[in-house]
Amino acid sequence: QGQVVESGGGVVPPGGSLRLSCTASGFSLDGYSIGWFRRAPGKGLEGISSFSKFDQTTRYSDSVKGRFTISRDIAKNTVYLQMHNLSPEDPGIYYCAADQGVDPVIASDLSIFDYWGQGTQVTVSS
Repeated sequence: QGQVVESGGGVVPPGGSLRLSCTASGFSLDGYSIGWFRRAPGKGLEGISSFSKFDQTTRYSDSVKGRFTISRDIAKNTVYLQMHNLSPEDPGIYYCAADQGVDPVIASDLSIFDYWGQGTQVTVSS
């Protein structure tokens, strides 16, 4: 049974940076489109970035465009989300999801995807 595990969350000051990782086991991410999501306190799930396995295009929500970058390292079976210039609007639990058929990987419910993780917490605080 495959799974994905997010890591790399933590506490950073405003303006700081973090790199989140989404590591897969039991399957190769090479055949999957990927999405990064976040759930801020008291808010719903927000799709913030995605990578398409079909044409390798990347997408970003307006809230993170220009600050976040999605990338993948197939050799490490890992997808990353590099986050710069973090603001008080960015805290939350960050999740990744992987799917073979859904593209882009954007939805309001993670359970529709083939794989999703338990999330990693990001806190922005001075």
